[in-house]
Amino acid sequence: MFRVVIPARFASTRLPGKALLPIAGKPMVQWVYERARAAAAQEVLIATDDERIARAARGFGAQPVMSSATHASGTDRIAEVARARNWGAQEIVVNVQGDEPLVPPALITQVAQLLQAHPAAQLATLATPLESLAELLDPAVVKVVSDAQGYALYFSRAPIPWNRDGAPAGLTSQREFAGARRHRGLYAYRVAELLHLAQLPQGHLEGLEKLEQLRALEHGLRIVVADAIERPGPDVNTPADLEHVRKLMDSSVG
Repeated sequence: MFRVVIPARFASTRLPGKALLPIAGKPMVQWVYERARAAAAQEVLIATDDERIARAARGFGAQPVMSSATHASGTDRIAEVARARNWGAQEIVVNVQGDEPLVPPALITQVAQLLQAHPAAQLATLATPLESLAELLDPAVVKVVSDAQGYALYFSRAPIPWNRDGAPAGLTSQREFAGARRHRGLYAYRVAELLHLAQLPQGHLEGLEKLEQLRALEHGLRIVVADAIERPGPDVNTPADLEHVRKLMDSSVG
C-alpha cells in the first residue's frame, strides 16, 4: 500500500496559478488528482499553500492539506504533510507533480512497487528512452544514467551519456542518442527517507543543475530507476505546453 501527495502551489514563474488553469473543462490539478485516484493508492492528498487551490480541490471532492508558502520544493511540501499526519517511517509516499494531467495511473503504482521491491533504495523514480537527438541536446530535458543494478549514477540537463565517436567535431556534430534516457518526475519515498531528505542542505550540484534529486545523490542516498511501463503524456511548464495538452485533452474528451 502507498499514499499519493500532489504538491500544488499557486505561484509559478512561467504559468502563475497553473494548477487551476482549465483543461477540457476542469482545472489541471483535478485531472492529476483523478489519475492518481485511478492508481492503487490508499489515499490521495493535495498539498497546497493557497486557499484558492484548496477551495477548488474541495469542490471536486479532493482532500486538500494546507502547507507552508516557503517551501523550496515539492519534496519539502510533502515532508510537511508526512510529519503533520505522523505517517509511519516505512510507509511509501508517491510525489505526483501537479503539472502532470496526463500521467498514467499505472506509472504511479509502478514507482511505488519499485521502491517496495528494492529495500536498499531510499527513493525510486522512472525513465523513458529518448526519442530524438534534439531531446539529448535540450537542457529542458533531464537525462539520467544508471549503474548495472538500476541505481542512478547522475541526473543532468547536459547530454548524457555522451557518445564520443558520434560527435567527432564537437557538440553540434553529435548524431547518436541511442541508450540515453529521459527522467520522468515521479518519485516514491519511504517516509523516514523523505523526512531525512527534506532536512538536508542544498548540494553544490543541485545548485548548478537546479535538480533537487541531485541533493539525494550528493548525500549518498540511493535512487533506483526503472523504465516506465507506459509512456507518460507531456507535462505543463509553459504556455505552449498548456496549449498542446489542451488540444490533446479536448480531442480525447470530444
